[in-house]
Amino acid sequence: MMLIAIMHNAHLVSTDLNLLVALDALLRERHVTRAARAVGLSQSAMSHALRRLRAVFGDPLLVRGATGMVATPRAEALEAPLRELLEGAEALLARSPAFDPSTAAQVFTLASEDFVSALLVPDLLGRLRAEAPRCDLDVAPYAKAVMLDRLERSELDLAVGVYRELPASIRVQTLFEEDYACVVREGHPRVKRRLTFRQYVDLPHALIGVGERGAAPVDTALAALGERRRVLLRVGHFLAAPLIVAQSDLILTLPRRLANRLARMAPLVLHEPPVEIPGFRVSQLWHERRQRDPAHVFLRRTVAEVAAHV
Repeated sequence: MMLIAIMHNAHLVSTDLNLLVALDALLRERHVTRAARAVGLSQSAMSHALRRLRAVFGDPLLVRGATGMVATPRAEALEAPLRELLEGAEALLARSPAFDPSTAAQVFTLASEDFVSALLVPDLLGRLRAEAPRCDLDVAPYAKAVMLDRLERSELDLAVGVYRELPASIRVQTLFEEDYACVVREGHPRVKRRLTFRQYVDLPHALIGVGERGAAPVDTALAALGERRRVLLRVGHFLAAPLIVAQSDLILTLPRRLANRLARMAPLVLHEPPVEIPGFRVSQLWHERRQRDPAHVFLRRTVAEVAAHV
């Protein structure tokens, strides 16, 4: 605090802060030539720096003694806070510390739609157990309306889902392109080996509706053909709808990767949609200020590698 007050009185803005590095060397060496050598200056440049320092602090700082240069009481009072200040500046300017996943202990927080979590989290946990055994994973509730703010406030490390318009401060990486598949229960009374267009239109549908209501891609595709389906059930969760369909005569259109995985776990049969439905892109998002954070780089790379194999 003493040094800060002195520097403030000496008009910090107009002072060459390199002089503080020179002062630190002079106080360590108590010798102009050795101090100059320590910081890569000539002897004359260091002598000039000493003259300027004396003017800044209004004190001789170093004077000649019987065995060399001796620090004045003012210089001795500056020595400890000066070194603390320079060490803090060095830490501030240093590169980010390396991240060693084998020893690091921290919690990674991400938010995603539940179908993305179902696809990625099991394998992501396996990777973390193998490579970062002391790191934990917190999968936060998906709330698209506040996602960007939470990324900016570092409440989330990553958001994974389907996004379109994003501010410039948000970085984005595509994880995979996805399309759709249809599922019905095993032994469905109407759908046999192949799902026809007429069956698709006439069967009662389950719809996964996350967020605000609006025209789903299926409805848009059917409307272009002059058709309309009946949505008998609207469910707000990707994982609930297939389990309901497995116990009913409904038909469900859902992301293909999720359909493939659920068909191995429940009595469901996959079919190709008999209408062309545009696909979508699943991406991971993060705030630009986390771009070079070594731990964050590790997390993003791991998520991307896991996503490449789902």
